[in-house]
Amino acid sequence: MKAVAVTQRVVVDPPYGTRRDCLDQVWVKFLLECGLIPIPIPNTVDAAMQICGRVGGIVLTGGNDLTAYGGDAPERDETEAALLDLAERRDLPVLGVCRGMQMILHRFGARLEKVQGHVAPRQRILIDGRSVEVNSFHNFGAMEVYPPLMTWAIADDGVIKAVRHSNRRMIGVMWHPERREPFAADDIALFSGFFEAREFSRPALSRPALSRPE
Repeated sequence: MKAVAVTQRVVVDPPYGTRRDCLDQVWVKFLLECGLIPIPIPNTVDAAMQICGRVGGIVLTGGNDLTAYGGDAPERDETEAALLDLAERRDLPVLGVCRGMQMILHRFGARLEKVQGHVAPRQRILIDGRSVEVNSFHNFGAMEVYPPLMTWAIADDGVIKAVRHSNRRMIGVMWHPERREPFAADDIALFSGFFEAREFSRPALSRPALSRPE
């Protein structure tokens, strides 16, 4: 099994005001189901760089708005930016989920904006021109991307729901595969195939599934 770095959201503990790194336990279950060993990454650049010297890929997870759009977790932005730099230097595969895709969009100059109607357990989108049902839990989205990113999936209102890098092992999706109950076979195939294969062949994502609310 291949080890992958998994980023974590920042949560402030109200009674004490401490800033904590947190990862939904279902991420561990989902990635193990994909044949991957998840390594949670602290939101500290030096530690993240040390840990990621021994992984075969990076998963940028959801949670926390980017600070450029009003978010309050600058340490996470800094850590994930450093991870993207590391991935470029080492040619590591990167898969961004929700905020993770937004991080990729931001890195390559796409402008995010507030969107409506994208918080729902079911949403139909077009993937390579095919209608597919996914979940959706985001308030920011992009309507346009620029090379080297390419649009892979799009919603009826024009919000981009998935992207691919034209020549690197990098993709982003705006749905949450870890929140499907049960996990969808297509999502498992997406993660396991992406992190195992040098050349990524796009799977057919077609199964409808339910999601947990935020």
